Amino acid sequence: MTDTTEALLGIVDCDRYPLADPSFRAQCKSELDRDGVLTLEHFLVDKAIDTIRDEGLEYQHLAYFTSDSHNIYLKPDDSELPPTHPRNRKVTSSKGCITDDQIPRGSALRALYHASAFRGFLCSVLDITQVYEYADPLSSINLHYADEGQELGWHFDNSSFAITLMIQRPKRGGTFEYVKDVRNADSGEMNYELTEQVLNGQTPTQTLAMNAGALVLFRGRNSMHRVTPVAGDHTRILAVLAYNTKPGVSLSESARRTFYGRLG
Repeated sequence: MTDTTEALLGIVDCDRYPLADPSFRAQCKSELDRDGVLTLEHFLVDKAIDTIRDEGLEYQHLAYFTSDSHNIYLKPDDSELPPTHPRNRKVTSSKGCITDDQIPRGSALRALYHASAFRGFLCSVLDITQVYEYADPLSSINLHYADEGQELGWHFDNSSFAITLMIQRPKRGGTFEYVKDVRNADSGEMNYELTEQVLNGQTPTQTLAMNAGALVLFRGRNSMHRVTPVAGDHTRILAVLAYNTKPGVSLSESARRTFYGRLG
């Protein structure tokens, strides 16, 4: 056990996942580069899962719930294209969220988010130099809630990576589905034909079976993904750990109003 990983004792299963080990980091990077997703089941120890879940349920009444109709690019429509074009077609997303300033100061989520061993692991696996928290008070750590009937519609991410922790699975539904490498945003190859097939349910999808305590790193900028509607009375609770590769970056005011209902 290194000094940098001692801060994660009681939070992460460090025996199963030696975050500071170079060979383990290389193995994880290889899997993420190959598959576009890395899933580490049982990443959190049971006590940490229970504590974070209990915190989430205690503060769920503070969540800002939204139901939004949007295109899959999470951008304004293209007025030069018809509403039926994949660029403008609408999907629905509905969920609740509590923000960083509502996460308890002593939460295991906060300890994990700021731990140097975890950040070093992320930098190695994601092949980046450094990670920074958001400059605004809301966006760094979020807990997302999805109750019965709520879902996350098909979309692409605008960021190059997403880091999530499953805290509580629903009884049914709430499945993460994705189609890898639908487009190439960097080259401008949008592949609208395949995009439309995904929206029409004509393309096989891959799924992630995330149990409570699983850590997922996902590259969603070019891979379409969604969360299917939740069924049953067991709320789906997901922690989102958001970092930037540059310091001093805030989520835009429009995005904060949309996702959180406030600026700070």
